[in-house]
Amino acid sequence: MKTPQPVAPVLPAARERLACRPIGLESARITGGVWADWQRDNREMTTPHCLRWLEFDGTVDNLRRLDPSAPGLSERRGLWFTDSDVYKALEGVAWDLGREPSEDLDALVTDVAGILSRAQEPDGYLNSFVQAGLDVRWDNLVKSHELYCVGHLVQAGIAHKRATGRTELFDVAVKAADLAVRSFGDGRRGDADGHEEIEMALVELYRETRDRAYLDLAQQFVDVRGHGVLKPDDHFDSAYYQDATAAREETTVVGHAVRAIYLLAGMVDLYVETGDRALLRSAVRQWESMTNSKTYLTGAVGSRFIGEAFGDSYELPPDLVYGETCATIGNIMLSWRLLLVTGQSRYADTIERGLYNLFAASTSIQRTGFFYSNPAQRRTALPASPTDTRPQRVEAPGTRPPWFECACCPPNILRTVASLSAYVASHSHEGVQIHQYMPSALTLPLVDGIVKLNIETGYPVNGVVIVTVAQTPDTMWTLALRKPDWARSAVVTVNDQVVDGSPNERGYVEVRHAWSAGDVLVLTLPVEPRLTILHPAADALRGTVAIERGPVVYALESPDQAEGVDLNRVEILTDRALVEDLPEDFLGQSTVIVRATGLVRDDAAWSQTGWMALGAEPVVTGREVELVAIPYALWANRGPSVMRVFVPAHREVTGPGAIPLGGVGTTV
Repeated sequence: MKTPQPVAPVLPAARERLACRPIGLESARITGGVWADWQRDNREMTTPHCLRWLEFDGTVDNLRRLDPSAPGLSERRGLWFTDSDVYKALEGVAWDLGREPSEDLDALVTDVAGILSRAQEPDGYLNSFVQAGLDVRWDNLVKSHELYCVGHLVQAGIAHKRATGRTELFDVAVKAADLAVRSFGDGRRGDADGHEEIEMALVELYRETRDRAYLDLAQQFVDVRGHGVLKPDDHFDSAYYQDATAAREETTVVGHAVRAIYLLAGMVDLYVETGDRALLRSAVRQWESMTNSKTYLTGAVGSRFIGEAFGDSYELPPDLVYGETCATIGNIMLSWRLLLVTGQSRYADTIERGLYNLFAASTSIQRTGFFYSNPAQRRTALPASPTDTRPQRVEAPGTRPPWFECACCPPNILRTVASLSAYVASHSHEGVQIHQYMPSALTLPLVDGIVKLNIETGYPVNGVVIVTVAQTPDTMWTLALRKPDWARSAVVTVNDQVVDGSPNERGYVEVRHAWSAGDVLVLTLPVEPRLTILHPAADALRGTVAIERGPVVYALESPDQAEGVDLNRVEILTDRALVEDLPEDFLGQSTVIVRATGLVRDDAAWSQTGWMALGAEPVVTGREVELVAIPYALWANRGPSVMRVFVPAHREVTGPGAIPLGGVGTTV
């Protein structure tokens, strides 16, 4: 069976509030490098892996058993919101079908859509937990995730329709959304789901259908928050559910990290369609509070294990960080929306930081093991996860487990990788904007015709980005390229002639030119290793530094260090040069290793007590060593290990506690 050609994306109805317009998967194709490899592996490795586990755990059977004609299946298994895992996996498969047809995947979606259609009640209700008699419809919204699941179903249906033109999954989603409108719309109920998601799904459904009822319900779900409508349970307060302060009045991001970020994404979507600037202002304020004081260097957000939640400003412990993978994915989604609205590079910078660090680290190089939480320090080499177990999300061992009891992250990764090319570029009346530097082929519409661009780059191993114009209208237009926040400078040439590389007020280098087919623009960015210090208010990180190179955050991992180097007792000599090393092959990838000079302390003199009076502390000796740093994204691929991103900076001091260099052992 031949898969229909991908259809064009549906843009927001109110496009006048977009600084730049999104593109569909048919407009951008990642053609090489690690991201193209990952998209291939996403189809060949991650997708079948996820589908096997969804079957093994009974997640699909939970829906099959609702078919009156189905053979006798065991009782429902798993957590109450596992339907959403099926929907996210379907969305990922749908976007992948838009990237490249597949008869097998096409048949899979058709099969599961049939299961859902047969499980769906006549009025549109679909929830395997409630329909199994384990809860009452709409009766426990603070916990039940019923509307959250509907939101993911809607997004899967829209993705499948846009990618293939087919509607069997979309029709199931519309019936479920219509029931939500009849049950909650026009103020029939004054509450909302305890886990946001449906807000942005309803806005997207409005864009697909132009049915105002979906947009109005999304607005209602945002408006009711902040008035104590969710009746918090014994464990969490109203702030945890983003229900303590009205959405337009909130000043700092609070509560469960994924829920908060999904709400903000829905608020930006609503602004685009309604022009409610108070929603946009609040979303920007909360994004700024998150980015400036609640985000780790790795792109992790949500520092508290308890509640998977944001902490206070600068509450950023490296070893206890939760850093849920889904939260960083959510921040990528939110930042993309803010980028489209404002055109400001800081949002693309956040996407880049998340993609190359935490998101890239969330999956093993085999693409079949996953992190739910993502620490920035691991003090001990914890036992590896057995391949047939599903640990609790907060109990992930020292290597990436194949699955989790709460399996929200793996299918979320699947759908993000499948749709990744949509983040590469955008277009506007003025021209084309390139946001992420990946080898790509772009076909974008301008007012006067079609532009085709080919991007070649080894980024971020090097900082050279080559953009070749393959097709262009005979008019002047602007090619804008992001100058990353980490880059001190940018050198730009057009056909070997240097042009102004200064960024505009939005952070983009703009080249306005009467382009011709065959023109070549080269952007060169200074990718080299550097030491980064952290804000002094981040008490847990004060006095430490981290190694970065371009957009990549580095980590020290025990397999790379010399024998006897305990990473819990090392310091970096900040006055020594960082040295790059490009091995022929490192874990199957082309990557740069960074070598630093450090010190291993001998803390034996402190063994009697953990504290001493200032000035009376014992003499501490140490030896100089070479420290080897690898990209954080690659840690935990060689068995259990010790790891740290943030390393104490050694400063020369005098007095009884001074560390004499070379006092013990020899220099490595």
